Amino acid sequence: MALSVPSISTIFVLLLLLVSIEMRPRMVAEARTCNYQSQKHHGSCRSNTHCADICETEGFPEGKCQGIALFEKCICKKPCE
Repeated sequence: MALSVPSISTIFVLLLLLVSIEMRPRMVAEARTCNYQSQKHHGSCRSNTHCADICETEGFPEGKCQGIALFEKCICKKPCE
């Protein structure tokens, strides 16, 4: 049983489509960051470096002061699980 020219053309176009879909660049999703208020830092947060050091002792890879002027808190950050 011989395939007709239109059938071969259709199969060829479908194969090209499949190959082009597989070769396109993949979008990489950035991991979300979860924020937790430091349990060891008390009072207003004044230094990102100090906050990061405290967060490190709590097992977080980073920490930053966040909030409004005199009411900033030390917020520890890590990738969400």
